[in-house]
Amino acid sequence: MQNPLTPDASLFTPLDSELTQGVNLIEQATNWQEKYRQIMLLGKKLPNLAEELRLESAQVKGCESQAWLYHLQVNEQHFYLADSDARIVKGLIAVLLVATQGKTSQQIAAFDVNQYFDTLGLSGQLSPSRTNGLHALANVIKDSAA
Repeated sequence: MQNPLTPDASLFTPLDSELTQGVNLIEQATNWQEKYRQIMLLGKKLPNLAEELRLESAQVKGCESQAWLYHLQVNEQHFYLADSDARIVKGLIAVLLVATQGKTSQQIAAFDVNQYFDTLGLSGQLSPSRTNGLHALANVIKDSAA
């Protein structure tokens, strides 16, 4: 994914442990309202992408909302910067990044988004358009790591 403006490499870092803890809370939540609340909180914890990086060339196609994704490979590990203009989508991006940030190409290729969302109790809870957008994001992550 080549963009005319590329984020500084120092921005591509391992995720804050609060994001991993947030995904654990989603898995432990006993009802959809609590899971939704945790997704929204995760979205708030994911850093905002600078306005000058919200370029059309970095947009993920297939998302109902606007979503941007940047990729950087450091040695064998893949790192992502991502953002969305919709809070729920930003939270779902954070959920995806917890599963893929800092992973190898092989780990990302083996990542099954459907199984991951089943484990978290999110399958069947999202609208078809959100599910399609989530798959579009997961596919861009996988393609960039291939």
